[in-house]
Amino acid sequence: MISRSSNSPKRRSSLLRRRFHTPKRSSRARSRRALKPSQILLRCLLVALLLAVVGWFGWLYVQISAVAGRDEARPADAIAVFGAAEYVGRPSPVLHARLDHALDLYHEQMAPLVITLGGGSGDLDKGMTEGGVGRDYLLANGVPYEQIEAETESVDTGQQVERLAEIAQTRHLNSIIVVSDGTHLFRIRKLCEAAGLTVYTSPRATMGNIDDYDLTMRYFHEMVSYTLLCLHVNFDWLHGETDA
Repeated sequence: MISRSSNSPKRRSSLLRRRFHTPKRSSRARSRRALKPSQILLRCLLVALLLAVVGWFGWLYVQISAVAGRDEARPADAIAVFGAAEYVGRPSPVLHARLDHALDLYHEQMAPLVITLGGGSGDLDKGMTEGGVGRDYLLANGVPYEQIEAETESVDTGQQVERLAEIAQTRHLNSIIVVSDGTHLFRIRKLCEAAGLTVYTSPRATMGNIDDYDLTMRYFHEMVSYTLLCLHVNFDWLHGETDA
């Protein structure tokens, strides 16, 4: 007599469950896949580093914006105009705007002396310098020669501050109004403070509409430049300002 129990639905279901059943992983296998303490520590350090970088650049953005939006101009011993590009003896639109702002401050009798800063780029400038072009522009607009000091050797913001500090020491200047683009002034202020100068920042007027990309690139340039300055890193590409 043939037993039918082996062919019953219940029996077949049990056999299928055994055939396709996936055994649970043992606790030992799970423990082998758990992160090691060194891996956990590395991940924590990476997260902390990321948060520090985000916090640093966020703080920088706020500081640059605060200085850019504030005009501290007040009576001082001199007005210093930081250089920008010049085109074979003519100031670029940016340098033109900085010089015009310095002229306004001079005519408001904020200071009796105007200092123009910036050297040239070798053969490309045919002997012209930002400081020299600035001096000529001021002369053409009524500022007496003896009330202008032209610095013509510096090639970047750091060198301009160094030369400004030398001029301040020679002329016994106690306070200086510094003129440049708004986003540039935070870095200028920090460099001047490190050089022992007392400065008041005064941003030049904005020309036309600045699109979001251009404004972003200005902030990016200043944040990277100041970060590298704090790290004592110097790159030649930083010698060229974003403003032309």
